Amino acid sequence: MTTLGLEEEYLLLDPVSGLPAHRATEVQGLLESTPEISRDEIQRELLSCQIETATPVCETLTQAEESLLNFRRKFADAAAGAGTIGAATGTAPWIRHAYPELTDKQRYEDLRASAPGIVGDQFVNGLHVHVGVPDQERGVQALNRIRPWIPLLTALSVNSPYWLGRDSGFDSWRVVHYRRWAVQGIAPYFADAADYERRITRLGTTGAILDRGVLTWVARLSDHYPTLELRACDVQLEAQDSVLLGALTRALVVTALREAEADTPPVVPDPELLDAALWQAARDGLEHHLVDCATAERVPAGQHLAAFLEHIGPALDAEGDTGWVKAGLATVDERGTGATRQRQAMREGGLEALLFLYGRTLIFEP
Repeated sequence: MTTLGLEEEYLLLDPVSGLPAHRATEVQGLLESTPEISRDEIQRELLSCQIETATPVCETLTQAEESLLNFRRKFADAAAGAGTIGAATGTAPWIRHAYPELTDKQRYEDLRASAPGIVGDQFVNGLHVHVGVPDQERGVQALNRIRPWIPLLTALSVNSPYWLGRDSGFDSWRVVHYRRWAVQGIAPYFADAADYERRITRLGTTGAILDRGVLTWVARLSDHYPTLELRACDVQLEAQDSVLLGALTRALVVTALREAEADTPPVVPDPELLDAALWQAARDGLEHHLVDCATAERVPAGQHLAAFLEHIGPALDAEGDTGWVKAGLATVDERGTGATRQRQAMREGGLEALLFLYGRTLIFEP
């Protein structure tokens, strides 16, 4: 069975104003005093209003979901203990005009010095999916082959419609925000692992990026683990949706590895087509059409999703995830993506209803 790991980033919000609350140090302390949470599960992000967690290396979806739910429950309690609420939303709907407080870490100060305007707006939270790969060479070949399907995974994950107190008009403003970094979007096609390393090294010499960690491609090879890391998804309102995206990503990577093993020629779309497809997925989610990057045609989102499921079907079966994925997609179809649910809450009850949605879904158990 192919291993899987999930990382989730969360915001701390003021329960009255909905503004980011820079209380992560206090929340971290409360979490560290919780016996059920290990220190490895608690991570700090760029801003002091953010907390991140990572599951252990998992083989089953149940393991991943149990890990996320356990952390989310304790995180919600700790956030409340610090006078805040925890929120699994891709963007902060409201922010102050003042420059945000950073986590006390030299690298984050260096990031601010390199890109102050971008860092000052980095109130964004993602879901990162790690899938085990045998080695870097095969990881690069898998990375090449998953590229046409990344916009679809983004469309499934959209959960950040609000920014600066208004509807951005995008289902994922987080994806659009990330386009401001120097190296962004879907990674290019690489000839092999040596080509991957050569091009990253050359980027590092430009001075445009601080280090390899600022390669904000939506999929890349991890520098710390033997994994392919997908970073194209917003953090999800509910843990079950994070696990659903993890299952789909794992099946896609497994499929790509098998195609590479069989020397199946990859689909290599034009880079501008991939870029446009990702932008469109961030804007529309599953509401309208998506770009089939293999044919360069606009197709209904449901049709594109069906083609994707056919593509990864054997891998889902092999990993034992088919039933989970069918049930998860049926739930998404019934109540909509995170962006749909956020907009519905705002229409029905404004800020109060939106904050209630954040609090309720953070610890929702199916």
